[in-house]
Amino acid sequence: MSKFLFPTEFYDSAYSIDFEKYYRLGYKGIIFDIDNTLVPHNAKHDDRSLQLFKELKEMGFKICFVSNNKESRVKSFNDQVDCNYIFKAGKPKKSGFIEAMNKIHTNTENTIFIGDQIYTDIWGANNAGIHSILVKQIDKKEEIQIVLKRIIEKPVIWIWINIFHHRMKTKKLT
Repeated sequence: MSKFLFPTEFYDSAYSIDFEKYYRLGYKGIIFDIDNTLVPHNAKHDDRSLQLFKELKEMGFKICFVSNNKESRVKSFNDQVDCNYIFKAGKPKKSGFIEAMNKIHTNTENTIFIGDQIYTDIWGANNAGIHSILVKQIDKKEEIQIVLKRIIEKPVIWIWINIFHHRMKTKKLT
């Protein structure tokens, strides 16, 4: 199984990540997927997401949304928080991630990516050389093509949690 399918880290939610820790570690840019990472598919911002972006900007983070969705969807989501965005990114191609880093003036050493899908988000971020964070999907209600991808993602996530992640923890302890 390709190493490009394994996230660097895995969290329950984008809202449970300690972003101050990443900023202290030298990360200055965050690239986010939108749908089912920050809000349910096609949903607008809620109070929680608006507060998150206010805090991230106050910390000093530069933010870009990278989505395979149409511009109308991505732009309307972005309009409320005034960040940067890439629409129809073609994830998992790395070009959208590279374009995002160019827009926010960061690089692979100081950028993290957060998304909810292995075969688009994590594969793409890893292919671009970015620290990748997988989060659990927010809503189980999804389009059929995404539901089918979720089925083939399950073994990859199981391997990462039960084998790969365990080996990483063991190496850090020794």
